[in-house]
Amino acid sequence: MAQELHAPTIPSHLGERAAGYNLKFIAGGLLLLTFVGFLAFQMIQATRTTGAYYMTVQEVRDAGPEMVGQRVRVSGQVLEGSEDWNAQAVTLRFAITDETGAQLPIVFYGPRPDNFQRAAEAITEGTLLPDGTFEADNLLLKCPSRYDEEPEEVFVESTR
Repeated sequence: MAQELHAPTIPSHLGERAAGYNLKFIAGGLLLLTFVGFLAFQMIQATRTTGAYYMTVQEVRDAGPEMVGQRVRVSGQVLEGSEDWNAQAVTLRFAITDETGAQLPIVFYGPRPDNFQRAAEAITEGTLLPDGTFEADNLLLKCPSRYDEEPEEVFVESTR
């Protein structure tokens, strides 16, 4: 009595189903990789196009007349005592300075931020006028917070 051993065989319909699953996993993986690549590309593009570069007061002063009419972003310390608020015209005038001592007069047509007196630094976006005044369309104030060591940021847009 000899016993015959037979090798187990896989039914043919099971092999076809496994190949179909592999194809679905490969297609899903490629789709996922494409999506992740697209997100990475978008993040890099957003970083390049919305970089927060700004000029110093001295750089604007050194550029002279060629800077007139160009849209730029300027940063500086708010010069204490330079604030001139006209509520009827809804106009805020002040000056910013940098570490070199150069000063730049700013005019902003819009609401005066409540915490302007506490503002330590201002980042303004706008154009330089021929008379040397900077007309700001956007005003970002960095104010020291009462509770944190990190400065609080306040963003205001011009009404013009």
